[in-house]
Amino acid sequence: MAGAALTAATALWFFDPSARRIPLCPLHAMTGLWCPLCGSTRASHALLHAEPAAALQYNALFVAALPLLALLWWRWLRSPVPRPTARALPRPVFWAGVALVLAFGVLRNLPMGHWLAPPA
Repeated sequence: MAGAALTAATALWFFDPSARRIPLCPLHAMTGLWCPLCGSTRASHALLHAEPAAALQYNALFVAALPLLALLWWRWLRSPVPRPTARALPRPVFWAGVALVLAFGVLRNLPMGHWLAPPA
């Protein structure tokens, strides 16, 4: 996992996804709608280059969720034995996260939430 993350970060350091306009999201390419992950690659590139304001413009939810993802990854690394029955998060927290991601995906496609959509 760490090797894959390091490889992806190295590739994103040299490859600017906002300059090449490659349609990475099939939903956006087919419908023009922004999914909850649209802009995450560009936000990652901006964070690697120490541009947090630009990263927030591309995908604020992704940037806000990074500390939680890092915490969950750390807990997974510390676990001595994989426990398939152990939950990473309590069930209500998990479902609240799912609801937040869905609400973010809907809101960024509405006129009142246009500020959540990544720059075109």
